[in-house]
Amino acid sequence: MNDVATTTRRRSALLSYFSLFTSLSTLLCCALPFLLVLFGLGASVASALSFMPWLVTLSRHKQWTFSVSGVLIVLSFVNTYYLAPRLRPAECSPDDPSACKDASAVSRAILWVSAGIYVVGVFVAYVLGPILTKLDHS
Repeated sequence: MNDVATTTRRRSALLSYFSLFTSLSTLLCCALPFLLVLFGLGASVASALSFMPWLVTLSRHKQWTFSVSGVLIVLSFVNTYYLAPRLRPAECSPDDPSACKDASAVSRAILWVSAGIYVVGVFVAYVLGPILTKLDHS
């Protein structure tokens, strides 16, 4: 039983951290540079790109970046809200029942932060540009 609990917690933590990492990468590659240029901070973007040239590669492949990030976030939601609650009675130790609640609360917080960052990134990368273009031509 303890091996099942450890495996489940590791999988949940790994999915949460991968979701956070990929959603942050979508924000860094596509949303943040766009917002900085929008606010007239183009020199900051140029400086950041010279310091972190891998951002250019991420932005060239933003469809893949957003797709992988979205899939990981969805998998993390499925794991956190569907799979983990079904396994919870088997994984929680009677010695420390609050450990599962604490771990679950941290995983959910990381997951929701990841989803929020992802939504902001999608909005800026795919929706804000056409909106501003349409407003500029009006």
